[in-house]
Amino acid sequence: MLTTSSVRRPKFVTALIETFGFSPWLATAVMVFLIGLGAVALAWVWYSAPPRTLTITSGPAGSSFQRYAEAYQKALAEHGITLKIEPSGGSRDNLTRLQTKGGGVDLGFVQGGLVGENPPAGVVSLGSIAYQPLWIFYRGTTKITRLSELAGKRLGIGSPGSGVEAFARAMLGANGITGAPTTLVEQPTEAAAKAFQAGQLDVLFMMGDSAPMQLVRTYLRAPDIQVYSFTQADAYLRRLSTLNLNKVVIPQGGFDLGQNLPAQDVILLGPGVELLARKGLNSAVSDLLLDVAQKVHGRAGLFAKRGEFPAPLAREFPLSDDAVRYYKSGQSLTYKLVDSFWVANLINRLLVAVVPFILVLIPAIRFLPVVYRWSVQLRIYRCYRPLMELERDARSPLAPERSAELLERLAAVEADVAKLKVPASFASQFYDLRYHVNYVRQRLQAAAGG
Repeated sequence: MLTTSSVRRPKFVTALIETFGFSPWLATAVMVFLIGLGAVALAWVWYSAPPRTLTITSGPAGSSFQRYAEAYQKALAEHGITLKIEPSGGSRDNLTRLQTKGGGVDLGFVQGGLVGENPPAGVVSLGSIAYQPLWIFYRGTTKITRLSELAGKRLGIGSPGSGVEAFARAMLGANGITGAPTTLVEQPTEAAAKAFQAGQLDVLFMMGDSAPMQLVRTYLRAPDIQVYSFTQADAYLRRLSTLNLNKVVIPQGGFDLGQNLPAQDVILLGPGVELLARKGLNSAVSDLLLDVAQKVHGRAGLFAKRGEFPAPLAREFPLSDDAVRYYKSGQSLTYKLVDSFWVANLINRLLVAVVPFILVLIPAIRFLPVVYRWSVQLRIYRCYRPLMELERDARSPLAPERSAELLERLAAVEADVAKLKVPASFASQFYDLRYHVNYVRQRLQAAAGG
């Protein structure tokens, strides 16, 4: 039987006690649990917010990687995110920075063919964003059709450990050129370009991550400099499959229609470029980056068709789960309906925090009262069975000894009823039970008197 306590309790605790018959400590525990659950949800909403600042490692000044980073910087600024650009020497530097713990770099452009089948842990791909052709320029007026014809010349193959150096050595090695009488000069692209212009090098190898496009245009216009076209491109694709090469055709007039630059189709080879990120990149930022990548790389260009990039072509690095989801379904509906990235993200985070809570709480609210009501009713019904038996025994006159026995059994039932704790919502059934106890007592006393 419920008693009113003089202790002041929170209304929610009092409601639990009066509605469900909970003990004060259990009702308090339920309240604390719900408050803690709400606090955890709010903390998750707060700490899962996207970062306001990102850092990307790009490439040398004027390179394609630098241009990509600047385009990303401008697009992200429109959504309130600051992108810091860290220039680098190219793909090798970018990969090293992404691998370095505490390096402060979140994103980077890296060409394929640098790690083979053993990609470093902690780095994931957001997809391929472009082709990275290898440019080979040489002095002279006679066309060269095979790389083997470069034997005995002075070749600028890029700085040690760079992407261009790795590809140059692989392609030259496939043609039997590994050293003397050929001179392989390892220099950064900028220094090698100066040496090439000064006549200190006969051949210059460059890749887009470190080659300014203006420099490429200059060489294409120079009458005494030729660009090498891979006439054996298909053979290279098969023999050097571990480099993940792609064949890119620069059409006649692709650089300048009026001057017909180049004067004929040029076949280039090169890997794809992937946008890499540290594992654990915020999923909303990942979606936003891919949306930006579609605007930056989705247009038709010299090396790719419209809509060809970005693409889920992770060749060496695993594609992140967020990228896989994005390529399958695109941005979530919230981002499509709400213009503000931050407002849409807040709505999404609130939904993620609240919806699971609601999905658990609503069934619990509907189911637990039913179970509890059934359990209370069951306790009440258990008291009715011995009452019914006593009433049946009271239908005929009773001897004194028999009457005393039945009254003793009724007293035990009454003691059990007194121990019942039921919520206020069951007060009518509880008092009906006590009335029926008194009713049976009257019947027993009447039968004893008879």
